[in-house]
Amino acid sequence: MKFSDSFSLGDLNRLLQAVDASLSVRSHLELLKWLQLSVQEMLPHDIVIAAWGDFSLGLVSYDVVSPLPGLRTDDLDDGALLPMVVELFTYWKQCNHAPCAVVGSYGFSSHIRSNHELVDTLRCMPSALVHGIKDQRGRHDCLYIFLGPEPLGEPKSCNLLRYLLPYVDAAFRQVAHLPAQYLQAAQATSAAPATLLANPGASAEADTLANDELGLSSREQDIMEWVRAGKTNQEIGMILDISAFTVKNHVKRIFKKLNVVNRAQAVSKMADLSASARR
Repeated sequence: MKFSDSFSLGDLNRLLQAVDASLSVRSHLELLKWLQLSVQEMLPHDIVIAAWGDFSLGLVSYDVVSPLPGLRTDDLDDGALLPMVVELFTYWKQCNHAPCAVVGSYGFSSHIRSNHELVDTLRCMPSALVHGIKDQRGRHDCLYIFLGPEPLGEPKSCNLLRYLLPYVDAAFRQVAHLPAQYLQAAQATSAAPATLLANPGASAEADTLANDELGLSSREQDIMEWVRAGKTNQEIGMILDISAFTVKNHVKRIFKKLNVVNRAQAVSKMADLSASARR
């Protein structure tokens, strides 16, 4: 079937207008207007959830775009949507990375970790249309979930999303992260932490031995160096070009490996291990 055979002239015109309008999106408000006007005509929805990161590790960040009250990204608890988006990502993979509909008794609200207003809202959203972009290089896959009270899984809707998704993805990427994801006021520097500069030669080798002994990944080692330098999760996220939520999850894993409960204990234990390795 040809592309032109899938849609009417009206469908093609709306699709072209939506594509054209997506190129001008630069703010969260413009993104909301574009989704609620241009995209809404083709894919009726009340909520759009954009999720990205390493789904296999559960290191996922997300944005929620909706005109409904109380449904904003910065209103949500960290990880509130994580179980739902990870399961939908897995389902999308099982559908061979094609647009897929989820309807009926799936029960989105049962996947929410906290008693948030979102739970009650999702009970009224029995239908979802899901599609994503698989990142084979960086493993920062992107998943887009359209939620609404009416069925969204008609073949034409799935086909429209197939062609529209690259522009949905581009529109989200053109909008700056929210303060909760990146500390906009922080002036991140690309210079190495002072602890790295102060530990050449044998000290660096001792740090490497300590990291290997603890089983820290290269990313976790990078994060620990910035933790030593006194950077917050948000500042580290800006420096390493990852979200603060991703940094937070890495730090939790580091604490578990070190058997500590806070940053000060982690830094102290790393210093002790490095000192022992130098002897």
